Amino acid sequence: MEEILLQTLKIAYAWVGIVSVMAYWTTIKDLYHHKKQSANIFSYMLWTVTSGITFLYSLFILPDLLFRIISFMGFMACATVLILSIRLKRRVIAEN
Repeated sequence: MEEILLQTLKIAYAWVGIVSVMAYWTTIKDLYHHKKQSANIFSYMLWTVTSGITFLYSLFILPDLLFRIISFMGFMACATVLILSIRLKRRVIAEN
């Protein structure tokens, strides 16, 4: 019974990572395709730093491949939003 619970939890955790990245997709789409500033740069700076630290923790401290994959996906999603937001803001400033 405990093994089934642990396997179910692993599968659910993997889906949490996938769903989280999907949630970032709408913001990425707004920034990249629609050129709509829809992300707070300061918030995404903080989230990118914290998710980067989480990813580094997964690489150097916690020997868990699933956690490494999920934390990398979260870090990349945050970093993508941050980079696109900064590029769009610079473009808007340059046009004015």
